Amino acid sequence: MTAAAPARISVVIPALNEAQNLPQVLSRIPSEVGEVVLVDGRSVDDTVAVARALRPDVRVIVQDGCGKGNALACGFAAATGEIIVMLDADGSTDPAEIPAFVAALLAGYDVAKGTRFAPGGHSADITRVRRAGNRMLNGLVNRLFGTRHTDLCYGYIALWRRSLEQLSVSCDGFEVETLMTIRMALAGLAVVEVPSVEHARLFGESKLRVTRDGLRVLRTILSEKRRERAAQRTGLLAPAADAVRAGSPAASADAIAG
Repeated sequence: MTAAAPARISVVIPALNEAQNLPQVLSRIPSEVGEVVLVDGRSVDDTVAVARALRPDVRVIVQDGCGKGNALACGFAAATGEIIVMLDADGSTDPAEIPAFVAALLAGYDVAKGTRFAPGGHSADITRVRRAGNRMLNGLVNRLFGTRHTDLCYGYIALWRRSLEQLSVSCDGFEVETLMTIRMALAGLAVVEVPSVEHARLFGESKLRVTRDGLRVLRTILSEKRRERAAQRTGLLAPAADAVRAGSPAASADAIAG
């Protein structure tokens, strides 16, 4: 994409009872974003009303299942942009970083994947237990799929629609980032890591449960490895290529447009 033919950007935000957090999130979305899709998980607070009051052009859809993975799949199906950005509703992912992610895509990458652990990244939210679990699971994915990621379980990701169509998001919960990361590798997509600062949740409690969701991530990794081996045996899939780079993209964000 060039300045003469700008890419339309859609932001997809799964939300469940996040009325208190949305003002900080929606107010920081850059004006270059052309579409905001809020996927409501049947909130019992004023999530939807607050979103519409703050951003009258927001597209609100109700997810047809439950869990973050299902919410994102519903949002992806509804989004109309050529570039799709995943954003959390709790204030932990900073919308002001969107231009850096989009710049990486405009520089030629298929996927821009946020990392809290490369130089320039940081987390004010992750606990020691979650950090250790993420490091272990990230190492397992790198070993099994030949990747070089520094952060596995972080939900700040931007990608071209054409790349998303190769991933087939088919899970319900917080394992969604792991599933997408592995399928990026299996599809041979060019992935760049973008340093990102994760902020602490503003209000409310996280829906993530360390043991339950850690086990879901582990099961996803093993299941995807079995799927890869079965596909290779039948000649339907080549071994995953190492297409991951870490660093801050040098591309200009001038071609971003709404």
